[in-house]
Amino acid sequence: MSSTLRLAEQLISRPSVTPDDAGCQALLAARLQALGFECETIVSGPEHFRVTNLWATFKGFGPVAQTGRAQAAPDSIAPRTLVFAGHTDVVPTGPLEQWTSPPFTPSHRDGVLYGRGAADMKTSIAAMVVAVEEFLAATPQPNLSIAFLITSDEEGPSVDGTAVVVQQLKARGEVLDYCIVGEPTSVDQLGDMIKNGRRGTLSGKLTVKGVQGHIAYPHLAKNPIHDFAPALAELVATEWDAGNTFFPATSWQVSNVHGGTGASNIIPGELVVDFNFRFSTESTADSLKARLEAILQKHQLDYTLTWTLGGQPFLTTPGELVQAVSESIRAETGLQTELSTTGGTSDGRFIASICPQLIEFGPINASIHKIDEHVLVSTLDPLKNIYRGVLERLAGQ
Repeated sequence: MSSTLRLAEQLISRPSVTPDDAGCQALLAARLQALGFECETIVSGPEHFRVTNLWATFKGFGPVAQTGRAQAAPDSIAPRTLVFAGHTDVVPTGPLEQWTSPPFTPSHRDGVLYGRGAADMKTSIAAMVVAVEEFLAATPQPNLSIAFLITSDEEGPSVDGTAVVVQQLKARGEVLDYCIVGEPTSVDQLGDMIKNGRRGTLSGKLTVKGVQGHIAYPHLAKNPIHDFAPALAELVATEWDAGNTFFPATSWQVSNVHGGTGASNIIPGELVVDFNFRFSTESTADSLKARLEAILQKHQLDYTLTWTLGGQPFLTTPGELVQAVSESIRAETGLQTELSTTGGTSDGRFIASICPQLIEFGPINASIHKIDEHVLVSTLDPLKNIYRGVLERLAGQ
């Protein structure tokens, strides 16, 4: 059994459903401390929802001196920092009886490793740690600082996890240069896609006010569903932007609609609509808010509206990190990887505010959050090798 597979199994065997880390980070910290990392545990959140975060750092060394020995770098020439980021928490298992094998018992069938978190994203974390172990064994004084940012609140509200750590790092003036988030980004083959950005997410809860009344006397009531219908049609037909080279056009989607008491003879007094923007860098949260409210006001609606900004869009244009990851993937798999910004959000949206170059890359994502979540065993060491290749390329630049 490879070191990557062994560590992946150890992580999967811990039932770390959000926000419970279940000892995963203590296991990782022990491995990293043995390499010389300084490990800090940051606990956040209320008593009923305690989140565990791990911030681990290895200070790199400066350029090789004439003696041929690497020297600890003074602040003026401190080496760049590569952060490996991920989450130890997993989503709930769903009905246990539907699993072919227990979700927190790593199981093998026909070359496939099964277990909750196998793809999202405990194998990524295992591959990252082993890659760093191998890299430092071969290069004990690299011209590269390395860090790990691991949280147990990525699958949940994401309030007390990476967002809290990033705020603390900002306050300390920490400088991060590169970041790889181990999200499962591959589609059909390991390495066929990496995410070099993500769309922003902006949600709204709209309450359209009416007047409740008997359905046989509509002139004595005011139906908020009828009032909102023309505005809904216009919102659905609106082109918010056309996207750009890296992002698809901004989309607006309704997720929930509720109106009425359940009785068939009552005009409801209000309509509640939940909606969401997934937006590109061609729009801003403020511009989208203004345009949507202009449409509501145009239709003379009586309404209240609350907004929740889940994350700003971010983009890493091709540069040192994208090149290092792309070259490592090609060297290991022969594939020319595709850059993409599709899909949902990740903790990259928080880290991008303090790190100019960030990508997401990990295993095949077809089974994430599903019953019998799994990953091909044959992809684990290649994934580790790609992460190690990125370390080698960035340290050599």
